[in-house]
Amino acid sequence: MKNYSTLGSRAFSIFNYVFLSLVAFGCLLPLINVLAISFSSKSAAAAGYVKLWPVDFTLDSYAFALKKQEFLAAFLVSLKRVGLGYIVNMVLTIFIAYPLAKEKSEFSARNIYAWFFIVTMLFSGGLIPTYMVVRYTGLMDSIWALIIPNAVPVFNVILLMNFFRGLPKEIEEAAFIDGCDYWRTLFKIVLPLSLPSIATLSLFVLVGHWNGWFDGLIYMNSTSKWPLQSYLRSIIINADTMMSASDEIATMRNVSNRTFNAAQVFLAAVPVLAVYPFLQKYFMKGLVMGSVKG
Repeated sequence: MKNYSTLGSRAFSIFNYVFLSLVAFGCLLPLINVLAISFSSKSAAAAGYVKLWPVDFTLDSYAFALKKQEFLAAFLVSLKRVGLGYIVNMVLTIFIAYPLAKEKSEFSARNIYAWFFIVTMLFSGGLIPTYMVVRYTGLMDSIWALIIPNAVPVFNVILLMNFFRGLPKEIEEAAFIDGCDYWRTLFKIVLPLSLPSIATLSLFVLVGHWNGWFDGLIYMNSTSKWPLQSYLRSIIINADTMMSASDEIATMRNVSNRTFNAAQVFLAAVPVLAVYPFLQKYFMKGLVMGSVKG
């Protein structure tokens, strides 16, 4: 007698694999096309011959992009923003989520502070009041204007707080019996057990800062202080921004705005593509299973 439940689960699994593979391939198509254009010659890209494979393979666009001072300056600004922003966001997220994860008997004002942060998710001052706060606090045209206004990602705080609450309380109780205080318990016990959640939030923070572009446009008066995504937006909207008096004429003959912009867009995606595999291994469940034995 056939086991129809097994056959049905197999058919469902096969359908899922095929469907998700098609979705993943569809998501990769634009990136593959941009990569192919960046490696193609000026004439092939202009004629529309490039689809998913480079035509007349060349590295001229990348060589030109890596010599472009504006691109390198914006790249360094984004690196600085990601480094500082990650430290500020994660430190504040951890230090806020840990006490909010405690019971009311341990932290009597927990509900007051929790609602204080939740209200900020529901109501905001808006763009103009935020701009005025940044301006009159002296943050305009500085790297801190890209970090301080979003220093506390409340959504991340709630995620981490709920993860902390899900950890077995016996672990902390055992640490307190062994003489640990709250600080040592946080750094020696809680954070190592929270690596999956920390890795997920780290990816959110890194991608959020790296892809941020709007705040760079409104808070930076000088284009030399724009983050990378703000710079890329400007060159895509303004098609004539590639050429300048200091650029080499020989290189400009082999590079078009389309291939040059494609090379810059792909270079901007490389850091996120490089970081993701290192964080992916922490995306697992059940890290604390077996840590408490009854």
